[in-house]
This record gives sequence, structure tokens and C-alpha cells, in this order.
Amino acid sequence: TGDLLITNQLLYQLSHSSLPHLLYIFFLFWQLLFSKCLPERFSHAYSTLTRVYLGKGDPLLKPFLEVRNVSYAYHTITGETPAVKNVSFHIDAGEFVSVIGPSGCGKSTLLSLICGLLAPEQGEVLLNGKPIAKDASVGYMLQKDHLFEWRTIRSNLLLGLEIQHGKTAENLQRLDHLLEEYGLATFANKHPSELSGGMRQRAALIRTLLLNPELLLLDEPFSALDYQTRLHVCDDVAAILKKEQKTALLITHDIAEAISMSDRVLVLSARPGTIQKEVSFAFPPEARTPCERRNTAEFPGYFNSLWKELNSHE
Repeated sequence: TGDLLITNQLLYQLSHSSLPHLLYIFFLFWQLLFSKCLPERFSHAYSTLTRVYLGKGDPLLKPFLEVRNVSYAYHTITGETPAVKNVSFHIDAGEFVSVIGPSGCGKSTLLSLICGLLAPEQGEVLLNGKPIAKDASVGYMLQKDHLFEWRTIRSNLLLGLEIQHGKTAENLQRLDHLLEEYGLATFANKHPSELSGGMRQRAALIRTLLLNPELLLLDEPFSALDYQTRLHVCDDVAAILKKEQKTALLITHDIAEAISMSDRVLVLSARPGTIQKEVSFAFPPEARTPCERRNTAEFPGYFNSLWKELNSHE
């Protein structure tokens, strides 16, 4: 079924490809068909082909984000606690990638390393081919919205610009556009307590996007929401990120959330976290939103596969 789906979508992609990419896609497709006896080669071909036919990045260019053999441990007077070890992966421009794993496996530490809050003890993190720096163009969306109650929604969203001295006429105009575009214009002068949980998270995302980050890190941003609201907000966030053409990395404990929102999922092992498995997804073209993906025939298979992987070492 997965191969048939790739074949159908590949035919469409071929009709819209330049000659170099045409040849590259044929090469990947040949690998996909004839390398199933070599799981690592099959996984690589499947992952790359998926990204190519979905238009998620140019395989002939360097990765947008690259994590190379990164290790980090926390040190105290009583010893050290390894958090992540020899972690390597990449993300192409425009991709949405999720990281799942057991509690305490180093997922949040990984985000801190990627955004420059922590420095790797070993390895390196590259953004656009250059070592990550504390002033890199990275947005970080946390579990809670952290909106200040004494500020209106509009003034809350301006906080980042105020800190960076970026309240230009152009940025103020962009703020008004984002408020209008994503349904918060009528709530601009309200206070956070007057908004629903989903609307507050939408406001927090707009606050992050207003700084125009190249990379967006999402640290379980939906965990505080009830299930129904969570589903709606996942759809909202996915649509916004797609429209704004942002590259994103999501940390979550929710397997279904990871599958429904992502192009790929990375599975971390128990502490110290290492990349245990990488899974790429191929959904029907008509399944465009996270909620629609949850209703596809492919979804249960992906869920069961990741569930077994997470529990394989317990």
C-alpha cells in the first residue's frame, strides 16, 4: 500500500520536475523497489523520496538544520547525568519533524542545544551550514502560553519586538495582518483571561512568528489543552506553519499528534537519548490536516509501529 501510494504521487511529481530532479527521483525509486533486503538503505531511500515528492526540500542542497553526533550531560558535585548521546539528524527547509521518546530521555535538552541555550559537550549543531549561536533566528514555543494578564493580546504579542527594539511601522503592520489572518483581530484589545485556551495558544504562536524565526521549536505546546481543543489547535498550528512556510521541530509524548502533524518522526531511546528509529509518512494527498490524517487507512499502522518501537526496550 505504501509503495503504491508513493508510485501514484511520484507520477504527479515527475510531471512537474526538472531533468536533474527527475533523474534523482528515478534513482531513489529504484532504491526503494530493490533494496528492501537492506533495511537501512530502504529507510534512507524511503525518507528522502518522501521529502522530494512532497516538496519538503532539495536533496541537492545542504540540510537546513543539522545535528551532528551531539552529546550532553548535566554535572553536579555528586556526578554527572548523561542526557543525550551521539544524536545525529537533519531537517530540510519547510519540513515538520517530531521527536518522541520516554520521559527523561533528553527531548527538552535537545531543544535547548538546538536553540543555543546549551552548548554541546560533543558534536555540533548547524543552521544553514553554520554553527548555532544564541542570537540565531530560532523561535521557541513552550508548553504554556506565558501571556501577561495585565497586557492586552496586542501588547502581549508586541513583547518580543519591544525587547529587540523592533517596533517598526512594517512590523506593526505585519502584526495587524497576522491578527486578522488568524482570527484574533477582534480580540486584540482583550486580556488573556477573556480568551479560550486554543486562542491563547494561537496568540502565543503569532507572538513567536512575529519575530520571523527561520526555525520554530515546539516544546509540547498542546499538553495543557483538553483533548477536543488540542485537536483543533493542532489543525490551526499546522495550517499557520504551512502558510508561513516555516521549518518546525516538535517535542511531544503524544504519538498520534506526532504522526498527524509531521513529515517524519524521530524516536529517542531512554536516557541517555539516542536516535532509535526514524519514520517517514506517506498519506493520501487529500489528507491535508492533522485531523484528516488521523482518519486515513495508513494512520493505525504508523501508530502501532511507533508504539511498539517505544516499548521495545522496556
